[in-house]
Amino acid sequence: MALLKGAPGLLLTLTLHVALSLSPFPNASFFPHWDYCILGAGPSGLQMAYFLGQAGRNYVVFEKAGAPGSFFTRYPRHRKLISINKRYTGKVNSEFNLRHDWNSLLSHDEHLLFRHYSKAYFPHANDMVRYLGDFADRLSLQVRYNTAIVHVTLSKNQHAWNGHFFILTDQKGRSYQCSVLFVATGVSVPNEINFPGSEFVEGYESVSVNPEDFVGQNVLILGRGNSAFETAENILGYTNFIHMLGRSRIRLSWATHYVGDLRAVNNGLLDTYQLKSLDGLLETDLKHLAIVKDSKGRLHITLPVLMDEPIKNVTAEAISLPEDEIDNFAMRVPYDRVIRCLGYKFDFSIFSKALGLAPKKGRKKKYPWIKASYESKATRGLFVLGTASHSVDYRKSAGGFIHGFRYTARAVHRLLEYRHHGIPWPSTVHPITQLTNAIIRRVNEASGLYQMFGVLADVILLKENATGFEYLEEYPIRMLAELETLSGREAQHGLFVVTMEYGKNFSGPDKDVFYYDRAVGEVEDAWQSNFLHPVIYYYQCLPTDMEVMFPTPGWTLPRPVAIHHIVEDFLTEWTAPLSHILPLRRFLENCLYTDLRAFYAESCFLFALTRQKLPPFCQHGYMKMQGLMGNERLRRHGIESGLMEDYTTMDEQPADQKPGVPRIPNHPSQHATSIKEEL
Repeated sequence: MALLKGAPGLLLTLTLHVALSLSPFPNASFFPHWDYCILGAGPSGLQMAYFLGQAGRNYVVFEKAGAPGSFFTRYPRHRKLISINKRYTGKVNSEFNLRHDWNSLLSHDEHLLFRHYSKAYFPHANDMVRYLGDFADRLSLQVRYNTAIVHVTLSKNQHAWNGHFFILTDQKGRSYQCSVLFVATGVSVPNEINFPGSEFVEGYESVSVNPEDFVGQNVLILGRGNSAFETAENILGYTNFIHMLGRSRIRLSWATHYVGDLRAVNNGLLDTYQLKSLDGLLETDLKHLAIVKDSKGRLHITLPVLMDEPIKNVTAEAISLPEDEIDNFAMRVPYDRVIRCLGYKFDFSIFSKALGLAPKKGRKKKYPWIKASYESKATRGLFVLGTASHSVDYRKSAGGFIHGFRYTARAVHRLLEYRHHGIPWPSTVHPITQLTNAIIRRVNEASGLYQMFGVLADVILLKENATGFEYLEEYPIRMLAELETLSGREAQHGLFVVTMEYGKNFSGPDKDVFYYDRAVGEVEDAWQSNFLHPVIYYYQCLPTDMEVMFPTPGWTLPRPVAIHHIVEDFLTEWTAPLSHILPLRRFLENCLYTDLRAFYAESCFLFALTRQKLPPFCQHGYMKMQGLMGNERLRRHGIESGLMEDYTTMDEQPADQKPGVPRIPNHPSQHATSIKEEL
């Protein structure tokens, strides 16, 4: 450090020296700094970069490869994606179409929809690579390629947003500093199980994808997820047989309603197993497995308990095999190859212990432990995005996949816009008379609600005396108790929460989802709906943290004051006047103690003469000279449908009516004249 001249300069020099010597990174002030850093230029990283760019924020994306989407240059190994690319829906509404587009990221550019990149229903992975490259280029996202971050730690600083900066070091020893860190690196470390003979096992990440290499072979696959069945599908017509071994039963996505479970596109082996064409499935804990090789190089399955000790390189001829004791042992035939397809887990190796980024417990241990806001449990300002954030909704919703995490990334961005920039959660304000229509529109169009069912919800904040409402879209429902502090919006006069849910007892690996009376059609049985349908919760105040964390078993949210299920619909179109809209409106009216119907001007006029309090529609419309003007055709339709009374008989003065008393007009054009005459 150069000595500054003069007494003030000497004092400044000493101050800087002390400050820097106390920091674990004395040169941290000279590191390149960004407000937001994103690790990984995969789909979730690019999605967050888009939102930050649109907001004009200072950010950078670090990507170890030379282009975006490097994961998809290698995976899936057999190159067919299982995310659907439904190009035609019969609808022109772009939000609705995203419900059935599982590959596109969110942007304002209509050209950046995946349907322009592939015609295949299950696209080729190379199309995803091309799409992500265009997404980054067309939107001018700030990505530093060929920059692999190999270490991440903290540097305490009282002036930082979160009380510390994140210090990132790349493969060349260069360091960078940021205030908020987004980890969008996915899950990239293969799951492995160590057992005697596991060195003979080939991994999904490296096994040959040329089916000719498996001609006439006996193959054992460890695992029974999509990667296992994808591998089996590729070689099904070339092998002698394929056996598949896993610790639990098959979980079919159409039974569990979880897109991460086995998809039908790859499950041909289920046919050949059940139709007894040599292939088969077996269940056992893989930790209880052992593999030994015979003198011909073939692999035999045995059990550790049959081995005196797990001697490395022991041969099959030297030990007892299960078939020696049980002559019909299912796996008594030797295998030519054993392939491990056990999925992937998050790479924790680059993160300092100071960050406290730890694995989730139990079956979610392959993911980092994060809060429902996608922020680290231990470190403020550290967020996990994309597939790695799936611990929040594992086996429940689509948060581990593009069509889900594109919306959770947007939710995280909105939370940070308020935390660091004072911009409240986006909302729209409406008169209470539009409440029914607002809900109906969203449940029929919204893609975020539809894909992230049970995770994201629309929140409707009521104004005082229920005169109006504020509509917030796609808020994380597990953070409902903290809505006011996280969103900058007030919930002082009650609220509705709009979610999408499956029936409580409809989903599961052991459920028969094709039973005869599976669909519910009667309005009075709406609460028993099985398929995905809208559910509206009404609260008079925000629930507490404890209520949200520990809801009643079987409930998505804490018990509300009132709840309404809109009956499931075969077309997923909740637009039927009597089955969908009318029950919803009556539910809302009962919660608010008001009348949400729309009225023609003549009806409001009659109400003004006969009621002490007008319905909100008349208050907001007719009394402000904005009422709906009727006509003869609409009037006759209303009478014939039973929605209006026929007041035409009033045109004839009854015999007992006193002379000089004006009759009540039955058309709005007569209102002003009649009132004037009365005055």
